[in-house]
Amino acid sequence: MKNQLSLNDFSYELPDERIAHFPLKERNNSKMLFYDGQVTDYFFRDLVDLVPSGSLLVFNDTRVIPARLILYKNSGARIEIFLTEPVFPSADVQLTMASSGPVQWKCMIGNLKKWKDGQVLQAQLGDLTLEARLIDRQNQRVELSWSGENTLASVLDIAGRTPLPPYIRRKDEPSDKERYQTVYSCNPGAVAAPTAGLHFTDDMLQKLKKKGVECAYVTLHVSAGTFQPVKHSNVLEHEMHNEQLIVPVETIKMVAKTKGPIIPVGTTSLRTLESLYWYGVRLHMEGANTPFFIPKTYPYNHPEHLLPPVKQAMKNIEDQVKQSGTDFLTGSTEIFITPGYKFKLTDALITNFHMPKSTLIMLIAAFIGQDWRKIYTHALEHDYRFLSYGDSSFIRPKG
Repeated sequence: MKNQLSLNDFSYELPDERIAHFPLKERNNSKMLFYDGQVTDYFFRDLVDLVPSGSLLVFNDTRVIPARLILYKNSGARIEIFLTEPVFPSADVQLTMASSGPVQWKCMIGNLKKWKDGQVLQAQLGDLTLEARLIDRQNQRVELSWSGENTLASVLDIAGRTPLPPYIRRKDEPSDKERYQTVYSCNPGAVAAPTAGLHFTDDMLQKLKKKGVECAYVTLHVSAGTFQPVKHSNVLEHEMHNEQLIVPVETIKMVAKTKGPIIPVGTTSLRTLESLYWYGVRLHMEGANTPFFIPKTYPYNHPEHLLPPVKQAMKNIEDQVKQSGTDFLTGSTEIFITPGYKFKLTDALITNFHMPKSTLIMLIAAFIGQDWRKIYTHALEHDYRFLSYGDSSFIRPKG
């Protein structure tokens, strides 16, 4: 890994009017920029014709939780709590979502200065009474408890609001509850949507399967860290966020046996796939029972000639999962993909258009090189809509 990478190398001018503040009525009516060395304009529904038969599409099936809670003090002061990371009874999102309480989360808190330590805020929502207590001001840690036998998942369905990204400067609407989810989402735990998948419809998925395109699923619970700005002029000093992963053994087998292109849908699916390979490397070098965790710079610390081939890495993982007696692999990653990274499992990528100076722009630059500027300039000049509710791109390295 290089010692220096300038933040300014990943900057571009994004006018506010180019940020999509609302989704299109029809998911697959979004525009789609296709890049394979040249740039061509399509609509997203054309993806069915562009993906070769025999390809493997990899989707992130995480489901966004209603992670924003609005509570009020007796004085009427409004306190907003944005759940970001579970702490108790488990750091595992899905275990905590299944809890019947109480639970503790790290949060981002609006109007924090008006909330005293230990003070209980209460909300009455029909038969449900929800209480929140500030237990650690410095780390913005909050304890939630509620009446009845409801799980946290069902409590949030009643009391929570859709956690739209901070650059969508409007209140959430009832339609966001469904529209800020992919049609295949099924595992609750994300606080931000894997937005590349928002363009897919059930009809498109059926057409892709009829064409001979395989579909596999992983779960990466997108955290609030995905919006964390890079503040260091040398981006390599950025503290990369950690996200939880769940990969079914069936997906591991499909990745190992596929002969066609592997195409992740979104940067979260890409990060999961690439982390999967590096876990196979860790098992190869450190032996069985090595935990599934990929540190930020792990991929840059090994000479290429010492790395196992993909099939061997996947076999190492299959053996590990079989030994554990489960049918899925769980772990976490803070992998930081920047220019100089060598991709192991990714042949093409479906993704939206990202914020300037973000880690996601760095990932795109790592994947296709300096042509990322060519793509973004074209998108800006041809009225593409940017960010979470914006348009899409289908990119593959030239050659």
